[in-house]
Amino acid sequence: MPSMETGKPRARRGFAAMNPERRREIARKGGASVPGEKRSFAKDRDLAASAGRKGGEASRGGGRTRGTREG
Repeated sequence: MPSMETGKPRARRGFAAMNPERRREIARKGGASVPGEKRSFAKDRDLAASAGRKGGEASRGGGRTRGTREG
């Protein structure tokens, strides 16, 4: 894909530079490195929801309230 500024093709890096078989090999592994018993969010929906709320509070809502503030 050419760059907008120069018109030159962009260098392929990372996954784009790999052959399709290598990409499939990596994708096939997915989350296999984590044992099932360690995947607590997959088993406990409430725990996942709680963690999401904590993250949202820590980031001050992720910008959702932007524009509604008076000031």
